[in-house]
Amino acid sequence: MKLKLIILLSVLAAFPSVVFCQSMEELQQRKKQAEENLKMTSGLISETQETTKKTLSRVNLLTAEIKERRVIINSLNAELSAINRNLSQLRADAAAKQKELDYLKEEYAKMVYHQYYNKNDFNWLMFILSADDLAQSYRRYRYMQQYTEYCTRKVEEIEQARRELDEKLEEVEKTRLARTEVLSQRRNENTKLQSEKNKQNKLVKRLRSKEKELRAELKKQQKVADELNRRIEKLIAQETEKSAGGKKTSDGGKQYALTKEEQLVSGNFEKNQGRLPWPVERGVVVGSFGLQQHPVLQHVTINNKGIYIQCPPGSAARAVFEGEVTQCFAIPGSNNIVIIKHGLYRTVYANLGKVTVHPGDKVSAKQSIGTVYSDPEEDNKTELYFQVWKDKSINNPELWLAK
Repeated sequence: MKLKLIILLSVLAAFPSVVFCQSMEELQQRKKQAEENLKMTSGLISETQETTKKTLSRVNLLTAEIKERRVIINSLNAELSAINRNLSQLRADAAAKQKELDYLKEEYAKMVYHQYYNKNDFNWLMFILSADDLAQSYRRYRYMQQYTEYCTRKVEEIEQARRELDEKLEEVEKTRLARTEVLSQRRNENTKLQSEKNKQNKLVKRLRSKEKELRAELKKQQKVADELNRRIEKLIAQETEKSAGGKKTSDGGKQYALTKEEQLVSGNFEKNQGRLPWPVERGVVVGSFGLQQHPVLQHVTINNKGIYIQCPPGSAARAVFEGEVTQCFAIPGSNNIVIIKHGLYRTVYANLGKVTVHPGDKVSAKQSIGTVYSDPEEDNKTELYFQVWKDKSINNPELWLAK
């Protein structure tokens, strides 16, 4: 009974390793994605620091780089915790297997000891031949045969337990070495993080000495952003009113009338929240949605109505889902803008240089709609402004895009 209990506990203890493997795969994938983003962000950071605008751009990129570095460190910490849990479990399994082996050896030793000290007092052949009849003699023969088989099985069980123990100990050693490697990676990542923070702090200190110039630039950028957002909001409101078809909601507002095709597209768009492809193939968010602390100016916040994605020069802007192009227009400072309708939803792509679609065009997911504008005055800084709307309500795009 004791042996069966030990074996049962060993089998049950094996199941967490499946969960461990799955979580490790997820952690590795998350870390790999962050490393790719870091590689791209590092390539976007320009070494020239001639103007305030260029320096501020570097600060934003360093902020994004630090964010990705922290993702890697957090993934390493989670990976380390998972390894530690697995290591503890493996050591417990090895201890249980050692107990099982010791128990089997002890039982076998008792059996051998008993057989050795009784071999002179007991003759197996006489035991069989002295039976009262042939049936009893056969039963005694079967008993002897089963006893011999039992002894053989015990030897095999001991060998099997020894092999399993060796495998567990080997797995413990491999996991311990993996833990050492992850610890080393974490130390390196923390060193890089501190270096990036130091660079950022130096740039911030330099920019704060030009606060007046920086505030003037911020005011100029905010004016362009406000004009763009007003234009987008007005156009979307006009489209919504036009598509309402006279239907009213319970609060007196107008209800958006969808065709069957639009209902299908809208439903599919909604089902893909958190899984939509990015509007550029490779990019990093340098301006998040909503109220954000200014990267340099203290007590100054920025209210972003979308997200700013910096990408390599020459990057194509692409539709995040199938839909219909409803607007193509231009605004000074924001270059070309494209609006795509996905049933109740709309996505906005601003700061495009060249546009390759027209109002009325049907587009598919990941289809190129133009190229993101590269600013020659800022070392070809290439930045897409992206928004997601549901009817007349603006959404946080980062909640819709795939992680």
